[in-house]
Amino acid sequence: MSDACPPSPIPAGLPGSPLAQDHVAVFASPDPQKVHAYSPGICRLSSGRLVATCDLCGPDMSIIDGPKGISPENGRPCQGRVYLSDDHGRSWRHVHSFPFMHARPFAAGGRVYVLGHASDLHIIRSDDDGATWSAPARLSDGQFWHQAPCATLEANGCVYLTMERRVSRDIQSWYVGELAPVLMRAPLDADLTRRDSWTFASELAFRDVIDARADTPQLDWHGVPFFHAPWPYGTETAPNRWCAPLGWLESNVVRIADPTHVWHDPSGRTLHLWMRAHTGGVNLACILKVVEEAPGRGAMTTTIETVPSGKHVVYVPCPGGQMKFHILQDAQTGLYWLLSTQATDSMVHPARMDAGRYNLPNNERRRLQLHVSRNLMDWRFAGMVAIGESDRSSRHYASMAIDGEDLVVLSRSGDLRAKSAHDGNLITSHVVRGFRGLAV
Repeated sequence: MSDACPPSPIPAGLPGSPLAQDHVAVFASPDPQKVHAYSPGICRLSSGRLVATCDLCGPDMSIIDGPKGISPENGRPCQGRVYLSDDHGRSWRHVHSFPFMHARPFAAGGRVYVLGHASDLHIIRSDDDGATWSAPARLSDGQFWHQAPCATLEANGCVYLTMERRVSRDIQSWYVGELAPVLMRAPLDADLTRRDSWTFASELAFRDVIDARADTPQLDWHGVPFFHAPWPYGTETAPNRWCAPLGWLESNVVRIADPTHVWHDPSGRTLHLWMRAHTGGVNLACILKVVEEAPGRGAMTTTIETVPSGKHVVYVPCPGGQMKFHILQDAQTGLYWLLSTQATDSMVHPARMDAGRYNLPNNERRRLQLHVSRNLMDWRFAGMVAIGESDRSSRHYASMAIDGEDLVVLSRSGDLRAKSAHDGNLITSHVVRGFRGLAV
C-alpha cells in the first residue's frame, strides 16, 4: 500500500499557491542512492479504477524483488511496475512487476495494456481490469526504442500512440538527434500483444529534418541552438555541464478537430506529434504531422507541417517544452491541457550555477505547472500543480488522467534524500480538484 507523505513547507490555500501540493507516495525508494524511480504513466478505466505504471533503475537493484530487464541507456537492471487505485488516487497497491521500462498503461477494447521497451518493444495485457497480467510479448526484434509515458489517443476505432526509435549510432553523447518518433496505430478490438495488430508510421529523425551534423546548424529562428552543440559529441558549457547535439524526444499524439484551426484536416486523416525540444533553451516544442491513407486505415506518412505562408515549421511555443510534458484533450470541452515543468532561471551562466543544480540551466525540475489551450499554440496558465522543496526535490516528467471533475497527476519526484533532480526517489500522486474551473 502507498503512504501519505508529510506535506512540504510550501503553503497551500493562498493566492498563487500550488493546486495539489499534498500528495501520496505511490512508490518510495528503500535506498534513494541505489534505486531511482522514473517514468510514471496513468490511465482511468471505465470502471473508475486508476492504473499507474513506473520503472525503477539504479546502481544496486538487488534490493528490489521481482523480474528485471536491462536498461539500454546505461546497462543497469530495470523493473517496471503496475499499481492500482480504487479510491481516486488516495491510495495505491502494487499488483505486478515486468522486465521493461518507459512504459505506459492504456485501455482498448475492454482490455488494459502496458507498452514499453527493453531495447525492443514489449507489451503486456490484462483482461480483468489490471488485477492479473500476461507474460511480455515482443513487438520488434533487434531494435533500439525509447520514449516516455505521453499522450495516447482514441479515434477512428483505433488507438494511437508514439514510441521513438534510434535510427543510427553516430552521436557519441545523448542521442536525441537520432530519434524518430513513430506513430503506432491498432484497432481497439484487436489483440494488441500481436505484432500484426499494429501499423507503424514512416520514420523521420531529427537529423533527417535539420542537418545538425554540421558543426553549427544554420538555424536563425528562436535562437536555436542556445548553446554550441556540435555533432557528434556536444560540448561542455562549464565543468561537468554538457549540451548534447540538437534533437527531439518524448512525443504526444494529438488530433485537431476544430474546423476553424489552420491545421485542421476535414478528411480526418491527419494527426500531429508534439515533442520535447532539446535546444539548450526553454519553452519550445517540436512538431510533426502524420497523414493516413484513410482515417484509421492504410499506411501512415510522417512529414513536416507548414504555416499559411508555405514555410515549414519545426519549433512552436510551448511552456516547459524543454522537459518531458503531457498533453491531454478533454472530450467534454475540447480543450487541451498541458502538464509541464516551469523554468525560472534558464539564463544563468552555466559556470555560475549552484552546485546542487542539475546539468544545464534549462534543467530545473522542481515546479510542475498546468496550462490550457484551445489550439495547442496559445497556452493560458492554469496554475502550479506542485513545487519541490529544493533543487533536488523534483516534480517533473508527470502524466495525468481525467477522473470525473478532477485531474489525477503522477509525478516523477524526489525529496531531500534524492540523489539528484534527475534521479529521484519517489513517484507521487496528486489530485487537481475541479480542473475545468481553471480554464478562465
